[in-house]
Amino acid sequence: MAEQVTRRVAIGMGAAAATVVATGRAAVAAPSGPVQPAVSAGVEANRNKIRRKYNEQKTRAGGVWHSHIAMVNPAGALETIVEDDADHVTHGYSVQKLAVAVAVMDKIDRGELRLDQRLDLNADIILGGTGIYFLQTVWGDQVTVANFLTAMLLVSDNTAVRMCGRVVPALEINEILAAKGFIHTRVEPVANPNRFFLGVTTPRETHDLLWRLANKTLLSARSADFLLGILRWINGYHDGVRRNMSSAERSRVATKYGSDFDDLGAARHEAGIMFDANGAPTLTYALFADSLGDLDNYGATHPAVQAHAVLGRVLFNSIAATTNRTAKARHSVDPFRPVDGG
Repeated sequence: MAEQVTRRVAIGMGAAAATVVATGRAAVAAPSGPVQPAVSAGVEANRNKIRRKYNEQKTRAGGVWHSHIAMVNPAGALETIVEDDADHVTHGYSVQKLAVAVAVMDKIDRGELRLDQRLDLNADIILGGTGIYFLQTVWGDQVTVANFLTAMLLVSDNTAVRMCGRVVPALEINEILAAKGFIHTRVEPVANPNRFFLGVTTPRETHDLLWRLANKTLLSARSADFLLGILRWINGYHDGVRRNMSSAERSRVATKYGSDFDDLGAARHEAGIMFDANGAPTLTYALFADSLGDLDNYGATHPAVQAHAVLGRVLFNSIAATTNRTAKARHSVDPFRPVDGG
């Protein structure tokens, strides 16, 4: 989204294994009831490893970080693990597409819009940068709301943002977000009421959005399942948190990436939520880093993106064997199966 930056500047993250390491003895299965010290020690070891790795990778990548990481504990309660300037208001860049999608789905939940509603996709709305629509070179399509929401979240399509603005104008998006309790998460209106810059958010509000979405308290269950299904699909973004994972592991992570630059330097963000093997939400991460170097590197070798990859493996290892038995909502995706045409 380098194009938008120029204009914007012109106008402003094994209880048993842990016990072996700590004591040299294998843990004995604890009886049902209160959490035993060995289990608590393993959980705390995971928390400390996440904090340690976060600080290591933050220092290695450089820049200024604003982050929030939270994980479900053995009792089923969500606990904050990393809270690093988590209320800092920052440009969310393409991570903000999550909030835009929520606003569109809210209007669908209220019966004022449908996923199968069609809009024309003409040349005058095409925007470059990330995505797929601008690659077509010819336009005139009729696409559904479901189509452009999928493009916006799976491949971060910028034209899809303009399509969203046609069905939910900028001021209405902000009203919806405010009504849902978000104080800072807003898009930035422009003269055309149906267009906007992606605006600002905070790590804590991004965490809140993700947690409520996965627990199906932010939108209807059907709408939440639709968005989570896109965010968890393995054709999505892989350079960061999901890089060092198998396809099955990747499908347990719903993630959204955002990148841009301004007069402070490059920004590389990633936010998402990890699920246990039964589809219960278990861990959230909201990693926002700005004032970085390597402005024109939008690939996997950018230092902040490399940091996301390291943290992603550590975060997933911390919850890989976790079962959130107290979860009130779950989400699953079908296992990936290749199809050879036909």
